[in-house]
Amino acid sequence: MSDLFEEVQNLKEQHTGNPEEDAKFNRISELSKEGYTYLKENRIREAEDCFNKILSMDEENNYSLVGLGDCCRKHNDFRGAINYYGKCLESHPGNNYALFGMADCYKALNQYNRAISIWEQYLIHDNKNITVLTRVADAYRKVRDFKKSKALYMKVLDMEENNPYALIGLGHLHYDFKEYHDALYFWQKMMDNNSANVDIRVLTSIGNCHRKLKTFEQGVPFFQKALEIDPNNFYALFGLADCYRGMNQQYRSLEYWNRILEKDSRNKVILTRAGDAYRNMGDLDKAAEYYQKAINIEFDVFAVLGLALIAKQQGKYQEAIESLTRLSQSDPKNHRLYVEIADCYVKMGQKDRAIEILQNFQTQGFRSQAINEFLNSLK
Repeated sequence: MSDLFEEVQNLKEQHTGNPEEDAKFNRISELSKEGYTYLKENRIREAEDCFNKILSMDEENNYSLVGLGDCCRKHNDFRGAINYYGKCLESHPGNNYALFGMADCYKALNQYNRAISIWEQYLIHDNKNITVLTRVADAYRKVRDFKKSKALYMKVLDMEENNPYALIGLGHLHYDFKEYHDALYFWQKMMDNNSANVDIRVLTSIGNCHRKLKTFEQGVPFFQKALEIDPNNFYALFGLADCYRGMNQQYRSLEYWNRILEKDSRNKVILTRAGDAYRNMGDLDKAAEYYQKAINIEFDVFAVLGLALIAKQQGKYQEAIESLTRLSQSDPKNHRLYVEIADCYVKMGQKDRAIEILQNFQTQGFRSQAINEFLNSLK
């Protein structure tokens, strides 16, 4: 956009020897400059007026068609923008601004393959454009083409060492493919190069890698630093709570679950997590209260499971079995439900029934190490 703005501002008066043509060209030039100045100032209606006046004089004018496309894009009217960029490309097939704008619109519409196709046309004319290369790499990442995405990000780093967009993209790419150590490497590198102005998203991303690797203690400082920047950041609050949960410091996780609930009291996922924390701390009444709040919002498997586990802890084994059995019928692959049901029968002194439950899981063709180990211990 800024390059096109400068290009328009540099338009010179034309002298062809034909006064009428010269006047028309110079009027179009003036309107183009006005239009792009208005666009830069987000005065969209005035910009559209200028560009439409140009089209009334020259219906194939590339500056006005791209300008109207950019106006639509500012309004998030991506299909309208594509229409204008497409008209421009019919008369000016290699127009980089129209190609760039159209590709960005397809990206916004989540049509990544179409965006890639257009950006690759752009790269035919300008294969050193780092902005476009990172956008194409991002699009390949979205369609889960690891090899092509990584190759383009690395090409950017060859051209500009420590380019922040390429480093962030490589972090997300490896994270998406569960390569958490590699994701950490690129995000940490990004942070090391921007230590004075760390992006909160990089901090939470590094923290999330540690959550996935179960190195919870190492994740805590990154989420804490994110909260220093934004005390209400959901991802930082959730990450910190989950790290303390993983470290079995339930009382500390509760502080952050409840901070989320202060802002979003109907978040049933967080309600069940808080319920789990209270249950693991032995506060069964409080846990039941949170699970019930979640269920009142909408049926939640984990809240129902939590209530069943409370019944089990209270020695109400038959009640727990009935609830867990209903859950297992809707989720027959969930080995934990069978383990809990079998454990209830063991506690009731019905070892044979417990073995039968565990074997029933196996006869359905499912495999679980926990089931095998429990069965072996009973036999």
